[in-house]
Amino acid sequence: MRDDRIRVVRQYSEDSGIKVLDRAITIIQSVATGDKTLATLSEDTGLPRATTHRIASALEVHRVLTRTPAGEWTIGPALAGFSAKASPRLISAAEPIMRELVASTGESVQLYVLTGATRTCIAAEEPPSGLTYTVPVGSQLPLTAGSAARVFAAFDTVRDHPFTPAELDLARAERLAESVAEREVGLASVSSPVFDAQGILVAVLSISGPTERFAPSPGAKWGKTLIDAATKVSAAL
Repeated sequence: MRDDRIRVVRQYSEDSGIKVLDRAITIIQSVATGDKTLATLSEDTGLPRATTHRIASALEVHRVLTRTPAGEWTIGPALAGFSAKASPRLISAAEPIMRELVASTGESVQLYVLTGATRTCIAAEEPPSGLTYTVPVGSQLPLTAGSAARVFAAFDTVRDHPFTPAELDLARAERLAESVAEREVGLASVSSPVFDAQGILVAVLSISGPTERFAPSPGAKWGKTLIDAATKVSAAL
């Protein structure tokens, strides 16, 4: 029986000599083949249930794994975030839709992914003229202010943020968040989540510009347009 369990583990990963790391990789590789309950994950990897639960729970804390509504472990958003700068599928799906947004709104459009304790702009489109707010690709912004930060806090496991439960509940219900002069004086924005095929948040799509053009409410002005665009990006994934 012991030999059988070792063979099951070996089909997923080589032995690096660091046992806990090898086991974590084995669990990730197993979950990558399909969502797993604790029982099926333990059986598939050949690891004891207590060990499987301990490591999978630790990976869940770091968002490498997450839980489905049925309680099964599935691949979490952290892995997409780690490779976001080299994620051609996400960017290629979003860019034509972002250009359409710029054409229809005349405002700047950004796509953010979660990168640790920050959000990183991985794509941006700007109108050809007029007063705009430019976010260079590669910019890392805080998760403590701005409409995109609210969306990440509402749909992900961001811990250190100043937003109230009521604000996050509203963002989840409407799939939308707005901010006015919150991160920077004179800047307003509205943001909406982008999900992958499993319903996991992978990015946030935002429209931003001068406060006076978004008054009195960025969400009322561009919310429906933005949600439709974010839904199109999600569908493309």
